[in-house]
Amino acid sequence: MSASMLAAQSVVQPFSRLNILFGGDLMQHQSQIDAARCGNGRYSYSACFDYIRAEVSEADIAIANLETTIGRGNYSGYPAFCAPDSFLYAAKGAGFDVLLFANNHCLDRGRRGALHTLAMMDSLGIQHCGVYRDSVDRERRVPLMIEKKGIRLAILNYTYGTNGIPVPPPLIVNFIDKEVITADIKRARERQADAIIACIHWGDEYVSLPPKRVQELTDWLLEQGVDHIIGGHPHVLQPMEIRHDTVAMRRNAVVYSLGNLISGMYARGRDGGALAKITMYRFGELVYLGALEYALTWVARPGRDGVRNFTILPAARPPLPLYGTSRYKIDEFIEDSRRLFDKYNKETGEYIMKE
Repeated sequence: MSASMLAAQSVVQPFSRLNILFGGDLMQHQSQIDAARCGNGRYSYSACFDYIRAEVSEADIAIANLETTIGRGNYSGYPAFCAPDSFLYAAKGAGFDVLLFANNHCLDRGRRGALHTLAMMDSLGIQHCGVYRDSVDRERRVPLMIEKKGIRLAILNYTYGTNGIPVPPPLIVNFIDKEVITADIKRARERQADAIIACIHWGDEYVSLPPKRVQELTDWLLEQGVDHIIGGHPHVLQPMEIRHDTVAMRRNAVVYSLGNLISGMYARGRDGGALAKITMYRFGELVYLGALEYALTWVARPGRDGVRNFTILPAARPPLPLYGTSRYKIDEFIEDSRRLFDKYNKETGEYIMKE
């Protein structure tokens, strides 16, 4: 064998595959707090995630939106969300690696509530973004950089507002501000991110299509160099798509809303959501989007079908026998979701979670 052939064989093209899983809103209504109460001041949420734990844990990176503060007591649901520490323990136990905290409920318990939530996430080793203790903390944490399987990600997180609650200094909340976002994207590039993912809390509640201002912001973010966009806040599913940038020769995943991963909501469309899976590949110096897929999820309520707590179920293949109202509601959710996605999604596919 010639020296040139030996040299060619020795050059191995690095190849890797990265799965990033995104969940919707982790909410905590009063009905959920009541169902989780165990007595003696204790609360348990572990069972809430039993049927998606394998799916979340097997992802290389799992991300969700924490739409409640975490407190030491005086827990409450809407309008000022505050959940026990055990809710966060359960999210960690389910396999979530990153929690987004820039949303309209992050200041529901003021500065003290936000700081306790940040401290709890740090103590559990949960990475987070969107809210910061002060400017020094933000400088250190923005963008959130995660490197896995040879792919270097930059994750950014912003919200449209905080329900009119002023941000108490020196706390910092990332708002949707184009000047700030532009600077953060520049910083992500300087840190040699292979892909920039913007997670945005935006849009109109309970509406199944993104409004014009969200579509315009989506276009702007992609023009600035953001690779993928994950949205939240509407509490219902909205379409998802793969965009094609023919100039930069890249494909971008856009998810407008993943709905509720878990909540006490039960109105039509608000009782479920989806997990979105982005598959990325590295081949040599090239990092690219492989696929955007989704799996529908639905929340079973306690007191029905043997369920003792609010429990997230894989909607397409529920592991529990459901009867009566539950059967009707999950079928309704699946039919509505698939009708929406069949009409508006582009280059996405539904997958069935492993049993």
